[in-house]
Amino acid sequence: MRIRSLELRAKVVVEGFYAGLHRSPYHGFSVEFSEYRSYSPGDDTRYLDWRLYARSDRYYVKRFEDETNLRCQLVVDGSRSMGYGSLSYTKAEYARTLAATLAYFLSTQRDAVGLATFDARLTDYLPPRYRPGHLHRVMQSLERPLTGVSTDLAAPLEEIANTVAKRGMIVIISDLLAPVDALETRLGYLRARGHEVLLFRILDPAERDLSLSDPGVLVDLESGREFYVDPGSARDAYRRRFDEHAAAVARAAIRLSVDYATLTTDRPLEFALFDFLNARLRRGRRVLRRARGSRRGR
Repeated sequence: MRIRSLELRAKVVVEGFYAGLHRSPYHGFSVEFSEYRSYSPGDDTRYLDWRLYARSDRYYVKRFEDETNLRCQLVVDGSRSMGYGSLSYTKAEYARTLAATLAYFLSTQRDAVGLATFDARLTDYLPPRYRPGHLHRVMQSLERPLTGVSTDLAAPLEEIANTVAKRGMIVIISDLLAPVDALETRLGYLRARGHEVLLFRILDPAERDLSLSDPGVLVDLESGREFYVDPGSARDAYRRRFDEHAAAVARAAIRLSVDYATLTTDRPLEFALFDFLNARLRRGRRVLRRARGSRRGR
């Protein structure tokens, strides 16, 4: 997080993630064999099945579950509540770094990536693309300072559902400090349009545990209201309500078949990449099952 350049920071995370894998990611993350298809000029000859060639005198390559390129829309919360941080950086900086890491990683895989930022409304929107210069535009958009005030997940997610026409994966990066009912309704819009959805909830360790040592005045970053808080007397009630909200978000995600992960800002970002890859592999399996079902139907 001490690296000033967001793109260089993302590159360091991704290369560290690559170094931690036992098998080179450039050979494909999804190695579950699905079916054969006819060889086309330009296909990787490493996946030619020579035994099948000997039997049929035709060239076939092995096809894997996650062979098709991904279209991924990153949706990043830019509200004032993301400006909180008990460490040397804020939730917003961590969220931006996570989004930059995913964007950089996807670009290395030749996948199309887009970016949307929001507070009470959608503020920036770049559609998913894979072309020269697009990653740099994503990074530039992520480096803009927070300008929003309140959080309204409902309106921006509804706008995203109406804007992103082609099916793909939508990754939402937010502290999710909003009513769960409205969040579930809008996530339902995205799922109804055929999108796979991954929720990353970003939390600071202090707000998760209310780890304040002394009584004092706290300021709501979004409304500006001041509150006197005695952590000793408020901690139990705070944790109970916090856990109730977190459980409600988790239940909503399960009902909608949305992948969901909570990240505290002291957690290495390589773990988020593992969560993302697991969600992507699950997406590949769901697509494959639907394709097999449609073939059986015919």
